[in-house]
Amino acid sequence: MVVAVRASSFILQLQQICAMAKTFGHSALLVLVFLSILSEYSEQLQSSQVQTLLRLKHLLNSPAVLSSWTNDTDFCNTEPSPSVTVVCYDESITQLLIIGEKGTPPLPHSFSMDSFFTTLVKIPTLKVLTLVSIGLWGPLPGKIARLSSLEIFNVSSNFISGAIPQEISSLTNIQTLILDDNMFNGQLPHWLSSLSVLSVLSLKRNSLEGILPESLGSLENLRILDLSHNHFLGQVPDLSSLTSLQVLDLENNSLGPQFPHVNKKIVFLVLRNNKFSSGIPSEVSSYYQLQKLDISLNRFVGPFPPSLLGLPSITYLSISGNRFTGMLFENLSCNSELEYVDLSSNLLTGKLPDCFLSNSKDLTVLYFGNCLNTGDISQHPFSFCRNEALAVGILPHRRKREQTSKIVLAFSISGGIIGGIALVGLAFMIARRVHLKQTKGTVPLRSLAESASTGYSSKLMSEARYASQAMRLGALGLPAYRMFSLEELEEATDSFDTSTFLDQGSHGQMYRGRMKDGSFVAIRCLKMKRSQTTQSFMHYIELISKLRHLHLVSALGHCFECYLDDSSVSRLFLVFEFVPNRTLRSWVSKRGARRTLTWAQRIAAAIGVAKGIQFLHTGIVPSVVVNNLKITDVFLDQNLVAKISSYNLPFLVESMRQVGEQISSGGSKGLDKARVKHEEKSDVYDFGVILLEIIMGIPLDSTDELDVERDQLQRVITADNAARRSTVDPAIHNGYADESVKTMMEICIRCLVKDPGDRPSIEDVLWNLQFAAQVQDAWRGDTQSSDESPVSLVQPPRRQRNLQ
Repeated sequence: MVVAVRASSFILQLQQICAMAKTFGHSALLVLVFLSILSEYSEQLQSSQVQTLLRLKHLLNSPAVLSSWTNDTDFCNTEPSPSVTVVCYDESITQLLIIGEKGTPPLPHSFSMDSFFTTLVKIPTLKVLTLVSIGLWGPLPGKIARLSSLEIFNVSSNFISGAIPQEISSLTNIQTLILDDNMFNGQLPHWLSSLSVLSVLSLKRNSLEGILPESLGSLENLRILDLSHNHFLGQVPDLSSLTSLQVLDLENNSLGPQFPHVNKKIVFLVLRNNKFSSGIPSEVSSYYQLQKLDISLNRFVGPFPPSLLGLPSITYLSISGNRFTGMLFENLSCNSELEYVDLSSNLLTGKLPDCFLSNSKDLTVLYFGNCLNTGDISQHPFSFCRNEALAVGILPHRRKREQTSKIVLAFSISGGIIGGIALVGLAFMIARRVHLKQTKGTVPLRSLAESASTGYSSKLMSEARYASQAMRLGALGLPAYRMFSLEELEEATDSFDTSTFLDQGSHGQMYRGRMKDGSFVAIRCLKMKRSQTTQSFMHYIELISKLRHLHLVSALGHCFECYLDDSSVSRLFLVFEFVPNRTLRSWVSKRGARRTLTWAQRIAAAIGVAKGIQFLHTGIVPSVVVNNLKITDVFLDQNLVAKISSYNLPFLVESMRQVGEQISSGGSKGLDKARVKHEEKSDVYDFGVILLEIIMGIPLDSTDELDVERDQLQRVITADNAARRSTVDPAIHNGYADESVKTMMEICIRCLVKDPGDRPSIEDVLWNLQFAAQVQDAWRGDTQSSDESPVSLVQPPRRQRNLQ
């Protein structure tokens, strides 16, 4: 009120001076008098602000951190300190920061929160208000709404109680709201959705409760959401539309049971100590920016996806205190930047990955309370994990056979029937002799999955338990690899009716099948030479069962159809996951397509293909190279995740024995390393062709077309921005960063060089693709909002990695 009166007086004086100047024509006098009055008014305003700040000091019981505040203090020109900061703009206070000692007790009983904020709102120009650890107590007054310019409000580490006042909803400029370490109670208000520019919401260590409101999912600018250490319960609302969200911390609540839906650019995801159950969804393995994942002390069951260890940005992973199953292998890949891994208190079997030892010496790994083969007393016996898994229903129960008239014997890598194999084999031998006498020389066909009576080696039998555990592992939310019966496949395809036929190729016929649970599968049928028995295929089955990856059309199982007289294989059926969402070409270069991919989606698809190739090269032994990849071999699933559907598996019978010999002799150790490297670069070239079509949006079906477009791309890389834009697929509508486009073009050209030795490795390709994605993400964030939040996790893009 005092300031308003003084301002009115100031305006009146100006009007009088102007009238005098007009009458007498003394303009110089007007200027001098104007400056004099303005100076007087500025001093009066400064004096008003000083009195307000000194009043706040008094209400806070004159804490030590404010001991320097006196009547003579020039607040707008005082050097800021870590404890006290006052910032002015145009002689008005815009920022006030007071941080007391940690553990400061509540202010005396004489303190009044209402009086404090009544004084505080006399500085309506405040944009940043930070009051941390100064002993504030009592409910937060609704008059906070009078600070309408507020952008950052932080009152953490006090004793503020009661509900979060609804008046905060009127602070439409608020970007950061931090109420940590207080005594707020009640439910999280639904009106938070009205804070449209809110970027940081942190309410940890309070007494908030109830179900999280769906309105959280509409805070499209939210980057940090920390609700840890409260009493929230129930399902987490869908947050997948929050494309800017980088930090989600829900630790120590009662949330669950479903894993929360978040966007794939999440950086920190902490779900520790809640009631989440079921399994980890497959899309988590595609969170390429994820640095920290903590899902410990929950109720998760099912297979642990080892691919989490190899996420490109992961440094911290904790799954302890759950019921994860699966077998770990020595050759699993890990991110070289891993710093902390906690696998303890689960139901894991197998061996610790070698990468735990070969990674940085600073890596901490905890694994006690599993059934790992480590030779120390911290592990349970193998039977403990198997029995515990059965107790919580992780492993499927065996089905009784419905058709006892058929002679079918199952020896499944994915089954748990090793204990009864001798008895079943004996029954088969008796039945076979009876049947042969009845058939009198005829050679009928029968359905068979791995005959146990055809003379498996003792080594294979001894390793059967190991193999069966590997198959139970499953991956990425897919069912575990298993044996299918011929009856199942015939029922799924209506006896392989022509209406279910999909494709005919050198690798056999492909059919679409629908299983009893309603899921669709793709079934490849391969006719075999009579000389091959099921034993000849065992190493091959072991190989294909390992091909479980987010960016591969993964194998789900197999079935053998065998001749009864000598158990040789007639047909081999391979069952794959079904990916219905068309090929990558139909999304980027097929004319007349209903939809096309954005630039960010195209980068994500390219990253997916590169990761699939990397897994084929390094994720299994022996490696799978020279895959003759084409863009029509890449499909997109319902989430637009790219999956390679055709890779160079040794389908032909003549290759089976070679595969077996290669595996039994120690994988690829006997192969010429230079030749293997050369073959890997063949896949890099094929990837370059795919990348070229992704960039230009033009189908490339001939060598001539490829050469023309490659030369065009080579010319515009070093040209200006306009030239590059004229080359990129116009369907993208300029929705991309030029640096991201240039990076992708450079990767593409390097992949397409003639000399294989000059092509980059798939690891370097993948690194640079991720760099292009980061550039695009940063550009998109800049274009969405020019006013960045003061609290941000967005880092400058990393310098591009050398492709040589």
